[in-house]
Amino acid sequence: MLEKMTIRTKQHDDMVDVTNDIQQWVHNQNIQSAILVVYCPHTTAGITVNENADPDVKHDMLMKLDEVYPWNHPKYRHGEGNSASHLKASTVGTQQTLIVERGRIVLGTWQGVYFCEFDGPRTRSMYVKAIPDTKEV
Repeated sequence: MLEKMTIRTKQHDDMVDVTNDIQQWVHNQNIQSAILVVYCPHTTAGITVNENADPDVKHDMLMKLDEVYPWNHPKYRHGEGNSASHLKASTVGTQQTLIVERGRIVLGTWQGVYFCEFDGPRTRSMYVKAIPDTKEV
């Protein structure tokens, strides 16, 4: 089963916690045991798993990505002026694989799933695909 979710980002660079959205979908679909693929179909956004207890972690991640990929680098050639957002998205990656067991996404104590915006604010899409267990062990 495949689900398309809409994400509205609020800033140029933004990390939106989508953990609850994904967990709610798992619950609504009555998925008990599966592999989930969370995928971002955009070239200037990505998906990551990281700490969701302290908002300073999001700040620090976005700050460091800006340091590594500055917006005004004089050697960028891409005509749209958003080369930094493409580089950030490639660094973060387009997807994450998650485990669902007993109807819950398996994450560490402090972990959450984030949609990472690098060229916003925008209305974006994210796909979640469940691959159910075919045989219970």
